[in-house]
Amino acid sequence: MTTRDSSFQVDSLIAEDIDAYLDQHQHKSLMRFITCGSVDDGKSTLIGRLLYDSKMIFEDQLAILESDSKKVGTQGEEIDFALLVDGLAAEREQGITIDVAYRFFTTEKRKFIVADTPGHEQYTRNMVTGASTADLAVILVDARKGVLVQTRRHSYLVHLLGIKHVVLAVNKMDLVDYDQATFDAIVDDYTAFAKEVGIEEFTAIPISGFKGDNITAKADGAPSSNTPWYSGPALINHLENVELANTAAQERSFRMPVQWVNRPNLDFRGFAGLIASGSIKPGDPVRIVPAGKTSTVKSIATFDGDLDEAVAGQSVTLTLNDEVDCSRGDVIAAAGDPPEASDQFEATIVWMDEAALKPGRGYWLKLGSQMVTATVQPPKHEVDVNSFEHLAAKTLELNSIGVAEIATDRPITFEPYESSRQLGGFILIDKFTNATVGAGMLHFSLRRAQNVHWQPTTITREDHGRMKNQTPRVLWFTGLSGSGKSTIANEVEKQLALMNRHTFLLDGDNVRHGLNKDLGFTETDRIENIRRIGEVAKLMTDAGLIVLTAFISPFRAERRLVREMIPEGEFIEVFVDTPLEVAEQRDVKGLYKKARSGQLKNFTGIDSPYEEPENAEITVNTVDMTPVEAAEYIIKQILPLK
Repeated sequence: MTTRDSSFQVDSLIAEDIDAYLDQHQHKSLMRFITCGSVDDGKSTLIGRLLYDSKMIFEDQLAILESDSKKVGTQGEEIDFALLVDGLAAEREQGITIDVAYRFFTTEKRKFIVADTPGHEQYTRNMVTGASTADLAVILVDARKGVLVQTRRHSYLVHLLGIKHVVLAVNKMDLVDYDQATFDAIVDDYTAFAKEVGIEEFTAIPISGFKGDNITAKADGAPSSNTPWYSGPALINHLENVELANTAAQERSFRMPVQWVNRPNLDFRGFAGLIASGSIKPGDPVRIVPAGKTSTVKSIATFDGDLDEAVAGQSVTLTLNDEVDCSRGDVIAAAGDPPEASDQFEATIVWMDEAALKPGRGYWLKLGSQMVTATVQPPKHEVDVNSFEHLAAKTLELNSIGVAEIATDRPITFEPYESSRQLGGFILIDKFTNATVGAGMLHFSLRRAQNVHWQPTTITREDHGRMKNQTPRVLWFTGLSGSGKSTIANEVEKQLALMNRHTFLLDGDNVRHGLNKDLGFTETDRIENIRRIGEVAKLMTDAGLIVLTAFISPFRAERRLVREMIPEGEFIEVFVDTPLEVAEQRDVKGLYKKARSGQLKNFTGIDSPYEEPENAEITVNTVDMTPVEAAEYIIKQILPLK
């Protein structure tokens, strides 16, 4: 054999080894975990140590780290590993973690994404964000301090968010001379607490993030020489061998939320998504939820070709043997064991916005690929995460956790969060700012939702309209108190009556004598006031009527909520645009005077806001127009009435 042939064989072997290594690395399982606990328990230091020990730090990063460590006053050649993670200037100055810092590292067996979550109570929402996708939680306890309030709080949240694997990492053992009695006392204390909160099992490991004890195992697998009394695994070894959620998910019934309908041409129609649980093969019977239609799987398509079987955690495109109605937001499930569909639930909500929850207001609820309008009822109770007491609450403030009932505008497919994160976890989104304001976990559907069904009727709303020779409409008059809403609405109804139109006027004051007599004028009560009026107006349009409503209705969100109840084109917002000073000069009922003197609270325009319409269909005023002229103008805008 020539030297050239020999070199070629060596190169080929090296190439094969590289390909094998890359293939092995590509197919490593991925674990997501979080570190949490009290302030200054050493979370960032631990993560920095993991990055350092797994050789995930470049030489230039290491040089900067060593330089920065000297600046913050570490002794000798010791490295402050927390500096690798605490990226925000405010964190470095205060020595705390504020934001959620994500870091990646890998070992021979597994890839990891770790989230360093905040310890302070005011950053609870950040901790929830980091924990929402985690498979495991490392809860750190300072060996000098033991189990603290923040330890209890984060443990409760970890359990609440469905993280099954918990590691109790008793850190800074070097500062207590690696005393076994100290470690055992902390484990006993946490064991008693864990039973209270519902954590059934956990793994306790004595570590020193700063010194490196029991972070990675020795070559012979033995624990640190400083803890000869400990016989369990090192932290990284434990992380490498924990069973991942996807493995357990494969044992459950098949579920795949549909992300999009893949139709590149007329000959192919597939349904793409990430398999949440179970496995699927061609020929398996499936059911589309919530529609309930059934079919069988024709093929399982991927970018690399068709599969004979797909399992939880894989993204695939399913084709079916029947033409069924299936779209984004639906769930393809095992035909014999489909998930539930409902429009009313009990849920735990973690509130994440500076502005408090508005019970009765419509929010977007996003659950997987499903997006619906949801209203949250006043909480049944708020949970004190320090004592686990149930506290009375009318709303939820920033970082509060409470249990409440939720209603959606149409049924959604779900499973209890404890069974499926993908079909049980949701977020709430403000419709105007598009900000995520809350995160929640569905418990169960309400029994009343299962017992109430739409009763089909023979005479439809279209029939009612034809009998009255008109298209139903809602003329929604909004404006400040004293703007002239009721006067103009009354004049419009008079002119419509002369045209033989069938109408009904709902006036704000009149309705509060009966239907809404139990409501006050707080923001929550105002929201409920408008919600009820919207439901009544909808029923009246179903009867074929032209409905006129005269309400201040100060919030855009509630006016939009009513608009969404009514068929498109039938809701007409009429803004009676009268300046505050003009309305206050009229003060027909003496309300502004009472509000200015403090006798009347929550009065719109004085100590409660009025949000003007941004795109009202019709705008009138009583400064330049008489009520009759305004009414005539409105009627011209809504013609023809058929």
